[in-house]
Amino acid sequence: MIDVHYWPTPNGKKVTILLEELGMPYTIIPCAIGKGDQFKEEFLRINPNNRMPAMVDHDPAGGGEPIALFESGTIMMYLAEKAGKFWPQDLRGKYAVNQWVVWQMANQGPKSGECGHFRRLEDREGDQSYAVRRFTDEVNRLYGVLNNQLYLSKYVAGAEYTIADMICYPWCVGWEAQGQDLSEFKYVKRWFEELSARPAVQRGMAVGSDLSVDQSTMTEEERAAIRKMLYNQRARPVPG
Repeated sequence: MIDVHYWPTPNGKKVTILLEELGMPYTIIPCAIGKGDQFKEEFLRINPNNRMPAMVDHDPAGGGEPIALFESGTIMMYLAEKAGKFWPQDLRGKYAVNQWVVWQMANQGPKSGECGHFRRLEDREGDQSYAVRRFTDEVNRLYGVLNNQLYLSKYVAGAEYTIADMICYPWCVGWEAQGQDLSEFKYVKRWFEELSARPAVQRGMAVGSDLSVDQSTMTEEERAAIRKMLYNQRARPVPG
């Protein structure tokens, strides 16, 4: 059985999309990031970077002790390799996928996250105009990179649907909040609409919908406490 330590954010949904596409049984273990579950010692033993998702496979191929992994890209490579699907293992096919998985982890995800962060802060933390412009433009550039690739091929890494598509998709769902216009990116739009219609993608995106917290129902003091916990973190001391 696969345990997924999860909260319904784009990074979590990458993994549940793949699990649904594989039809692989899994258990969701909520990691309520607004309550600080990611800082608990039992979670840090799985992911020392205090970020979800994290995964524990209690039945790894070949047997033996459970395998615990963190970072969504690593988890997806592991699951796809275990199942023998959505990640070609020939040299050229494998690295065609790998480069786009790394592109998503290093570029699309972080830059989209910063874009959303500063756009949300704009009205309450002083002048954020430079940061908003910087990251909104960078996200626009990245949509252009993806659009040019999808002009060349049906899917992100070529002719086949792979984990490279699944890892990119959830971060495109919030294109409006990122200050983008999907109609400007014809080939991304075609790809996005095709993936949005896949039943497994729909199921993966819906996982944890009952866990989401509507911050508009919270007091300003409660929202401020969450911001204080999540933002401006510094190094954790070595235990002992």
